[in-house]
Amino acid sequence: MGILNVTPDSFSDGGRYIQIDTAVAHGLQLVQEGADILDVGGESTRPGAAVVSASEELARVIPVIERLRSQSDVALSIDTSKASVALAALQAGVDIVNDISGFRDPAMIEVCSSYNCGLVAMHMKGVPLTMQKQAIYQNLVEEVREIFLSCLIALEEFGISEDRVLFDPGIGFGKNLEHNLALLRQLPELAIHHRPLLVGLSRKSFIAQIINDESMSRREHATIALTSYTRAKGALVHRVHAVKECSQALKMTESLL
Repeated sequence: MGILNVTPDSFSDGGRYIQIDTAVAHGLQLVQEGADILDVGGESTRPGAAVVSASEELARVIPVIERLRSQSDVALSIDTSKASVALAALQAGVDIVNDISGFRDPAMIEVCSSYNCGLVAMHMKGVPLTMQKQAIYQNLVEEVREIFLSCLIALEEFGISEDRVLFDPGIGFGKNLEHNLALLRQLPELAIHHRPLLVGLSRKSFIAQIINDESMSRREHATIALTSYTRAKGALVHRVHAVKECSQALKMTESLL
């Protein structure tokens, strides 16, 4: 899954792809480099990020989605927690709704129930603005599993079958360094009902903590290493910035599994 942020303030590449032509060109480049899915997001979800209005988010993502859909048959994902944005994106041709709030909003579930789309449900405590203040757990892995199970129940009440759902443990979302490492070590335990896991850890701050280097460019090698590691641990979808390098790492890893 190639990351396509059309935001001015994303932690890694904020502002680089805010223009429609630039965003579309970058998305198509990621496809050439091996992306099976493009995840388009119009609202930064970095720790401390403020909420963006639905109208602003729509203005950022819909033109990009429409252009990509007209030029490529790659699977498209919308990274949003707003039902109105998800609806417009589905109408524009996206295949997957990637909701960092884990489909807490019944309106979001209702939108998805009307389309035969895939769903990515992520675990996060609170909202990006305050989530790092809520990084307190009694049993992290069990609590994440319980949230995933509750999500499945809520989705099934709207007629959404579990075979449409992927789960994301939400690395860096309301978790500290030790929480992130614990989730990565115990990934197989998070695969409830044998549903696939998506992992998004590309260039995240916990990497900088471990390698003791804040530079974004120097986080890439560690991201590639972790992509191989999480594939060996069973994760099947990897949300990354450097698609070509991570795709090569995945091919190498899978040749040994």
